[in-house]
Amino acid sequence: MLIIPDNKWHDYLYEETQKDYFKRLEAFVESEYNQTTVFPAKENIFKSLEYTDLDNVKVVIIGQDPYHEINQAHGLSFSVMPNVTIPPSLLNIYKELNSDLGCYIPNNGYLVKWAKQGVLLLNTVLTTREHIANAHKNRGWEKFTDKIVDILNNVDRPIVFMLWGKPSQNKCKRLNNPKHLILEAVHPSPLSAYRGFFGCKHFSKANDFLIANNIAPIDWQIENINE
Repeated sequence: MLIIPDNKWHDYLYEETQKDYFKRLEAFVESEYNQTTVFPAKENIFKSLEYTDLDNVKVVIIGQDPYHEINQAHGLSFSVMPNVTIPPSLLNIYKELNSDLGCYIPNNGYLVKWAKQGVLLLNTVLTTREHIANAHKNRGWEKFTDKIVDILNNVDRPIVFMLWGKPSQNKCKRLNNPKHLILEAVHPSPLSAYRGFFGCKHFSKANDFLIANNIAPIDWQIENINE
């Protein structure tokens, strides 16, 4: 069973989990966990919704699907478990933070601090097979996370959406709430970061927008973990 966290998200998503497509998705995911290695661990699939309740969302960052190597994915887009090598895209995010806000580059990629402050770190697809990117693409997760985007679009307070790369930008074509701030750039991947991610200043722009709307800004600095 795929169980939505028992918070405000549950109130808005329960009906979605009763639809036929979600039941098929649920059966598929259950079968995958039984037959092969799937990331993240089953109890971490909805960690982004657990850490960042709907009423607390200030910023939304949408990734593609979970990291597919051991000990990396734990339910938050771009984030990895402590003591895991920082992936290249996240390292580029840190480099932009350093340039934009002067944050030092930490020795870990564990982004729970962001999530607890109201940064929803959502992937388009919430599970994948070990060693295989996009293994669970087009199985129903996209429709489910579309629903999450629709819910966020209808929230009657300012929210910042950081859309990096075409998949994220395509995901959010339905965003039309004038209260929200939409920030777009190329993906932070080493293949594209130099074509407009570096220098985008999304983090300072997000905080300036939050402050202008009397919302506490995000402390983007991820601290070092003692080894």
